Amino acid sequence: MPKDKILVIGANGQLGSALTRTLRQNHGQDNVIASDIHLPIDGNNYLPFEILDASDGAKLVYIIERHRITHVYHSAAMLSAKGEINPLQTWNLNMTGLFNVLEAARSHKLKKIFFPSSIAVFGSNTPRILTPQDTIRTPETVFGMSKVAGENWCSYYHNRYGTDVRGLRFPGIISYKGKTDGSITDFATELLHSAVQHKPYECFLRSNTRLPMIFIDDAIRAIIELMNAPAEKISIRSSYNLASMSFTSIELENEIKKHIPTFKRMAVKTDLVQQIADSWPESVDDTQARKDWGWLPQYDLASTVETMIEGLRKMYPPIKDELKVID
Repeated sequence: MPKDKILVIGANGQLGSALTRTLRQNHGQDNVIASDIHLPIDGNNYLPFEILDASDGAKLVYIIERHRITHVYHSAAMLSAKGEINPLQTWNLNMTGLFNVLEAARSHKLKKIFFPSSIAVFGSNTPRILTPQDTIRTPETVFGMSKVAGENWCSYYHNRYGTDVRGLRFPGIISYKGKTDGSITDFATELLHSAVQHKPYECFLRSNTRLPMIFIDDAIRAIIELMNAPAEKISIRSSYNLASMSFTSIELENEIKKHIPTFKRMAVKTDLVQQIADSWPESVDDTQARKDWGWLPQYDLASTVETMIEGLRKMYPPIKDELKVID
């Protein structure tokens, strides 16, 4: 029986790079083709690799045919913070890339497609505590608008053409395994990087702003478990709510102090980023994911911070000077 051949689009990103590593561990190096708009830093260690702009439908089809691709994990997108700088470019990239993947899946009868959505699909009209799976989705960013449209198109392709497309509404992702990608929730990852380096970090959110988060290992495991679940277990073809933990920057700071006591409160500046964060949920209800395919997070705030600090300390040389307090 032929082996599955997997294409990861956006493989250089925070989610895509971690996902590629895990898929290669599970399926073999040669059976997972990484792709992005430029070569990764680690070069040959990341082979096989294809240069791919997700908006180039012809190149996508060429890669699918060349490598006999059966599964596509589409993680290329312009995220929330960067997306507001150039709204039209964000919309065009996010939507054209998804359309190309869905059309290729239909025309080439691919087995499965993964589509990452986001809590950015929700807006200030949405219930903010334990946001339901099915509720008002009136996002206030172009990124969120593209994800709402993407969810609807994924459902359409499944209902109209039988495309086996599956998606997750990710909260903020915390990771030391890849660079941040321009999301509003990047403050958590960046704050931990700064703490381990004993550098001040100017947080762009109020200290009492609570947002849902997930550690990268849980995020990758959620993707794998969703994609491995039997098709008859998948009741939602737009995207499942995914929950793990919720915290504020002050709660994160206090947890960090258990490991780095000299770490002090961050300075605060408020702007458009704060307005967007205020429109997002504080927590989401992921009952349907738990019911359908057995989702359960393994990391909470304490274990996430401990794991992050352990990983980051391997990246940065030790510094004896204490972090200066920011007034």
